[in-house]
Amino acid sequence: MAQATLFAEEGPRVLVEDGEGGIRYWPGFVHDATAARWFAALRSGVDWRSERRPMYDRVVEVPRLLAGYRLDGGDLLPEALAEAAVAVSEALGTPFNHVGLNRYRDGSDSVAPHNDKLYSIVAPHPIALLSLGAVRRMDIRPKQPPRSAIRIDLKPGSLLVMSHASQHHWDHGVPKTKAPVGERISLAFRVRPEGGRRW
Repeated sequence: MAQATLFAEEGPRVLVEDGEGGIRYWPGFVHDATAARWFAALRSGVDWRSERRPMYDRVVEVPRLLAGYRLDGGDLLPEALAEAAVAVSEALGTPFNHVGLNRYRDGSDSVAPHNDKLYSIVAPHPIALLSLGAVRRMDIRPKQPPRSAIRIDLKPGSLLVMSHASQHHWDHGVPKTKAPVGERISLAFRVRPEGGRRW
């Protein structure tokens, strides 16, 4: 599909500045119709998995469904995911080699505030989060006081780009909500080191 039919016109908003591009948000990275098509295809065409992880003194269910793919030819990609990977990589000029998928089924699904572990991503490449499906809020909070959060509603078809450097100073997360919300799928594009984690 030609780029002209994928991309919407709205440009990026700068949320945080640093020497590597900071944190930027494109509300309309792809058109609504493209975002809806990708969401439907990935919701039904991905082998979604639940996972349990140790947290503090117990093992808990991860409150969302997960999937992951290599982008360097090692995995057979669903067509929608291949299109999204090309769009994001070309727009940012970044050789992403991995995408992690998160499926938030309702407001009970979430991800706790965190930063990407620096050993699991290659500097100075950014992390790019493409949102599909329902709108969900992301909180972006500095690690040091004052810890006032940037709260942003991630729209379907939007792209949030976080620099490698931002992971030193900022946490990000998607909180639970009691408000009625639909399903959301997040595509997290990264440059992983050779032999890096799959999810």
